[in-house]
Amino acid sequence: MRRREFICLIGSAVAALPLDARAQQPDRIRRIGWLEQGQSDDPAVQARIVAVRQGLEQLGWVVGHNLQIDYRWGVVSFEMA
Repeated sequence: MRRREFICLIGSAVAALPLDARAQQPDRIRRIGWLEQGQSDDPAVQARIVAVRQGLEQLGWVVGHNLQIDYRWGVVSFEMA
């Protein structure tokens, strides 16, 4: 009888370990890469950034809390030869 009790005890402890481990993991910070054609000080570009951030906040994504946005700027110039 003691053997069965021991096996049940060990089995219960092993089954409970994954639940305990998942509860202690920190929240992940999601990352968005933003590639914009233009300059960072362009008012149209800034308006787009504000609109996207407001939309994300309405969905529960807060920059610096659970979201990070990496901005990259590229200015394209065409030269005629």
